[in-house]
Amino acid sequence: MCKGLTLLPTTCLERAKELKARLGSFLQKPDWSLASFKIGKTRPTLEQCMRWKESFEKLLSNKHGLMAFTAFLVSEFSEENIAFYVACEDFRNTKSAAKLEAKAQRIYDEFICTDAPREVNIDHETRDITRANLKDPSTSCFDMAQHRIYLLMAKDCYPRFLRSPAYKDLISQLRAKCTSTSKKA
Repeated sequence: MCKGLTLLPTTCLERAKELKARLGSFLQKPDWSLASFKIGKTRPTLEQCMRWKESFEKLLSNKHGLMAFTAFLVSEFSEENIAFYVACEDFRNTKSAAKLEAKAQRIYDEFICTDAPREVNIDHETRDITRANLKDPSTSCFDMAQHRIYLLMAKDCYPRFLRSPAYKDLISQLRAKCTSTSKKA
């Protein structure tokens, strides 16, 4: 390691590594081919992908839709939003009271606190309320912040996702596959 780098605080080095990873992904074109959407033995159908247009909720409730939307957000450097949303969903389903406090602190440290590595864009009031909720964590302590991020994604990211060339290409690939399958039959 360069001598100058060893003098920097660990947080600076971690931040530099994160920036290097982000810049590296900037140069890569997102791969939205059908092969990249294989989850287990299933792939999205044309009908599933068309349903994603009906509502943001339908997109998020479909495992392929969530994966496609996440890939889109990664390509736009705003994946922290969906990561926070998913972390909150996981947190809400936590059954063990013993794990609740540790999970809550991890989510807060990763997404909410000032200078968090994956800080989400929420207003000061929501941040303060969430911080106060951590004093006595419950499964609903992130509800307000999660709702703000959900609305942000639904109003901003979701419409861009539906207009994106990657989503349109995926629909075209599935239509072509349906057409070739029907010709074979």
